[in-house]
Amino acid sequence: MLQLSAHLLNKSVLSLRTGTPIATITGPVINPNNLKIEGFYCEDRFDKKELILLYQDIRDMLPQGYVVNDHDVLVEATELVRLKDVLDLNFMLLGKPVVTVSGEKVGKVSDYAAETETMFIQKIYVAQSLLKSFTGGSLSIDRTQINEITPKRIVINDLMKGSPAAATAPVM
Repeated sequence: MLQLSAHLLNKSVLSLRTGTPIATITGPVINPNNLKIEGFYCEDRFDKKELILLYQDIRDMLPQGYVVNDHDVLVEATELVRLKDVLDLNFMLLGKPVVTVSGEKVGKVSDYAAETETMFIQKIYVAQSLLKSFTGGSLSIDRTQINEITPKRIVINDLMKGSPAAATAPVM
């Protein structure tokens, strides 16, 4: 099921063992190479440290928050050797400029939707400039339309202009 970023963030992390909240989700850990949410930054409820909850440690997702076995699944960033490169990038998707392959500015990422089973980001939503928003509104970009992700911007395939053209079948 697709969930918008607002439904993934600012939730409690709930312990099955104690039955109480143990942390609060503050942000995603996004791998820009494959647009996967590898985990979440959390604020520990006990000592207010920033810890990381890996996606594979989540037992269930409830409207109240994420259910985990115990507080032991929350780890410090220095302990995650395999994710060191991704964590060092500190990739933030929201607010990232979006341009087409031909260099046309489209807007900035205002939201995204992730598949909760796999945590792959399936769609990004782009807020256009004020002038373009009067004529076209916001855009929904599927992950298949993304051509390249750099630290400074997201490059997508060129947008179709005017009326939709009829699709032609390839000749075999």
